[in-house]
Amino acid sequence: MLSRPFMADSSETRSGGGCLRRLLSLILLAGAVGLGMAMVFITRSQDLTDIGGYDQTQTAAAGPDMKVVLQNSVIRGYPVTLTETQINRWLGRTLVAKQSGLLAQLVSLDRVWVRLEDGYAEVIIERHIMKQPFTVSMFFKVQKKQGPKGLRTEVHLHGGPYHPYLPQPLKGGRFGQLVVPQGFLLLVLPSYKQLATLFDEEIHLGFEEMARIKIEKHRLILNPLEPSNDPTGLPPAF
Repeated sequence: MLSRPFMADSSETRSGGGCLRRLLSLILLAGAVGLGMAMVFITRSQDLTDIGGYDQTQTAAAGPDMKVVLQNSVIRGYPVTLTETQINRWLGRTLVAKQSGLLAQLVSLDRVWVRLEDGYAEVIIERHIMKQPFTVSMFFKVQKKQGPKGLRTEVHLHGGPYHPYLPQPLKGGRFGQLVVPQGFLLLVLPSYKQLATLFDEEIHLGFEEMARIKIEKHRLILNPLEPSNDPTGLPPAF
């Protein structure tokens, strides 16, 4: 009488343990497959052909100095519109891309590109690692807010949520073709800080001295005048 319930309980325990092991195995398998696919997308550089000014068959034509353009805008009080092509050609003329350190013989720093989308920008660093193309990028948004000492500039290192109904996590950038969460930016933040130091004056004029900043598809609109002081409201291109 006592042997039947005991055997049934043992069978149920073994069955439950087997289901748990199978479930755990499926989870581990799915994780391994997902990690493998992520590594594939990371090692593939993102497509840059849609970026204005990327046409490498043409040399970067001479154009106005960005610092002078921004200085004139601030001093004379008129807005300017910078196109994606103008920004990238200026970067190509002025930025000397050089990789230093222990990996200098294996890693080349080729170019820095800017892609402008509605509401945010993407700054892309293009490298070759052991002769293979590799890209990393960072999204950022710029906002002007009124503070106790006047307007202040806030730079947010993200491109918004992955989905409107999922506010977290935020899209931080791309490693290759893979869009990564904001927390992964810690891995590339030193490179971007070093890059920013090369353009201290342009960043100060273009973002801190401007009262209004608007990022649109393929163009950046900068206005040193607050709305009440702007007689035209029209951002002329240069």
